Amino acid sequence: MSPKIRFIAGLLLACTVAPAAAQPQTPPLRVSANGRYVEADGKPFFWLGDTGWLLLSRLDRTDTERYLARRAAQGFNVIQVMILHRPDMANAMTGPALENGDIMKPRMTPGRDPAKSGQYDYWDHLDWVIDRAAAHGLYLALVPAWGTFAEMRQLTVDSAPVYGRFLAERYKDKPNIIWLNGGDTHADMATVTWQALGSTIKAIDPDHLMTFHPFGRTDSSWTFHNASWLDFNMFQSGHQSYAQDSTPCARGEDNWKYIADDRARSPAKPSIDGEPSYENIPHGLDAVPEPIWQAADVRRYAWWSVFAGAFGHTYGENSVMQFHVPGQKAAYWAHIPWRAALDAAGAGQMRHLKDLMLSRPYLERVPDQALIVDNGQRYDRVAATRGTRYAMAYSYSGKPFRVQMGRIGGTRVRAAWYDPRTGMTQPIATFPNRGQRLFTPPGTPTPGNDWTLLLDSID
Repeated sequence: MSPKIRFIAGLLLACTVAPAAAQPQTPPLRVSANGRYVEADGKPFFWLGDTGWLLLSRLDRTDTERYLARRAAQGFNVIQVMILHRPDMANAMTGPALENGDIMKPRMTPGRDPAKSGQYDYWDHLDWVIDRAAAHGLYLALVPAWGTFAEMRQLTVDSAPVYGRFLAERYKDKPNIIWLNGGDTHADMATVTWQALGSTIKAIDPDHLMTFHPFGRTDSSWTFHNASWLDFNMFQSGHQSYAQDSTPCARGEDNWKYIADDRARSPAKPSIDGEPSYENIPHGLDAVPEPIWQAADVRRYAWWSVFAGAFGHTYGENSVMQFHVPGQKAAYWAHIPWRAALDAAGAGQMRHLKDLMLSRPYLERVPDQALIVDNGQRYDRVAATRGTRYAMAYSYSGKPFRVQMGRIGGTRVRAAWYDPRTGMTQPIATFPNRGQRLFTPPGTPTPGNDWTLLLDSID
């Protein structure tokens, strides 16, 4: 066979056997039957979110594609985005989102072609972003209007239904939408306005999940737990340290306490930390330029809340959430270019929690602190969760801890250490599933030497 014929035959073979690329799916999300978790197509859905708050105003389409692709590759499946941050919200490619800053008058340009650069408006661009997120297997958790709209009386009980109807009718058929009512605001202020917005959207768009994104160190359940439009609770554990938190319900860095509070409420609804301390942001936000929350801190927030019963977790990075570019005005002392910050250490480590949680029967999982004997406080606290035939215990400081065996089925268990930094497992041994047993994590005990103990029934 001549070289030319072999070349043509090779091309034909490649065209014949190469499978079409599988398209990521974003099936509808539903609350599980037990009211604690979320499912997608009947399968457990572990929410691994990122805060891309200013995506719509800061990024062009090339950078949007870069951001979505990177986060999908890192295992994220939800991106939290604000539709309107301020009345003058705009994108350089599209112009303003509103006519004269009026929330009842979205700026529309009928007849334009969303597929052609420079020929689409703000809402056409949002359509495109939603579709591109779906192509990457990502859900968009959209904040209709940041809390300042209500605080400035631009979103009211009269204007909220008008704006809510516009959003619901436009996006009710998009498969990958989650609604975040509110937006970093106090739920007990302008409550009737948020009720009006949530009720309007839910009445027209009943098939998408909805929650309320509250102010720092508050929880949606405190005001809206029984609201018919609220499908799951979200709290913002915030960016303050133990020493900085002086709120009436001060919980400092103990974000697991919000989950425990939500799990005690009826009816049962899933709960999640929608805004913990961001990686590379100062303690207390803009109070001082340091100290800075690091990868170990964002791991701790994630593992503590999920082991307490959260159905997932949202991560954030200071430069990425505002898409900071050096030379431009930055909030909260951001200094890393956002493209570089996409690969911050914590961002790459979040998927190890998600992968571990989905490796065991997920919907049966419950928090169980009775697994830990003589638990510590604050950074020395060991968080524990289990199913019927597995148990896990997370130690942030890596100090030895004692486990009450027999809390799961089986006469013997296989024990191993799971590294939250790498997702790697180190076998320990097999033990009788009875009595109490001391486990000593690898390394030197110190905050950030975090390890997860895995116990699996083997008989």
